[in-house]
Amino acid sequence: MTKFKSTKLRSVFAMAAVFALLAVPQGASAQKYPDKPVKIILPFGAGGVADVSARILADKLSAKLGQKFFVENMPGAGGITAARAVLSAPADGYTLGFVTNGTAISVAIFNHLPFDPVKQFEMISTIGTFNLVFAVKEDSPYKTLADFMKAAKAQPGKLNIGTINVGGTQNLGGELFKAMTKLNVVIVPFKNSPDIVVGLLRNDVQMQIDFQPAIQGQLNSHKMRAIATSGPKRSPFLPDVPTVDEACVRGYEVTSWNGIFAPQGTPKAVIDTLNKAIRDVTADSDLKAKFAKVGIDASASTPDELMARLKSDIVKWGKVIDDAHIHKR
Repeated sequence: MTKFKSTKLRSVFAMAAVFALLAVPQGASAQKYPDKPVKIILPFGAGGVADVSARILADKLSAKLGQKFFVENMPGAGGITAARAVLSAPADGYTLGFVTNGTAISVAIFNHLPFDPVKQFEMISTIGTFNLVFAVKEDSPYKTLADFMKAAKAQPGKLNIGTINVGGTQNLGGELFKAMTKLNVVIVPFKNSPDIVVGLLRNDVQMQIDFQPAIQGQLNSHKMRAIATSGPKRSPFLPDVPTVDEACVRGYEVTSWNGIFAPQGTPKAVIDTLNKAIRDVTADSDLKAKFAKVGIDASASTPDELMARLKSDIVKWGKVIDDAHIHKR
């Protein structure tokens, strides 16, 4: 071999070695996700059920994946502000969002959302589900939901159901109940849950539809009594209380859910890593116990399952909103 050929071969080998070295960090970086802190943007204020559950999840993911997961609260504008912040971030898995059934309601109730969650959200997984509770005063004559319905039929327009926020899950759950039963009852929206409790206890409304944490204190002190829950099966937190479907209204179901999403274009490897981690931590007994304290049944899903749930709820709540003649925004 000539000196020229030998030198040329050394140059080729050297170049190949350089390219190989350059390729290693890139591949290693993708495999090491996450290699820096991860932010979860929450469309709610601090202290609520969503905030508490998001922080519990963040702590568990931090321990599981070896990097800090932290929650940034960004309430306002029906979740639009938070969603836009997530979607404007790099699609690299380091800025995540919190998606709920309220997102489906927003699609149905806002005429012009500045984003399309079906097209722009890379779903990762649900983290838990929770149900509405139908509750009456402890000394109410209505021992069952069927009793309430019988009285409502006998007194058209005389019985009131208290919920919060027109267009909220509680309110739409009431409107769905009214539509399916064809009862002539009045859905009365209140500013917040404590105001409904006051209204119920002084008989301004005869039934309250709300999430369990909002009325748990009244249930514990025996000032209120749960007569039905809204899920497809009995709540693990109120196992002796029948579902609305089981009690008297076949096909009635309202299940609220929380989940995690990333911006469109986030690498599948990152989505898969996060999905597996969420599956692992939501199966953890400590997380399940902590979620149970705020009325959430911890559970994970595939990305496709979460997207299917969002799409289904958009159709479902769109019909309820139209049937109830709720003003779109």
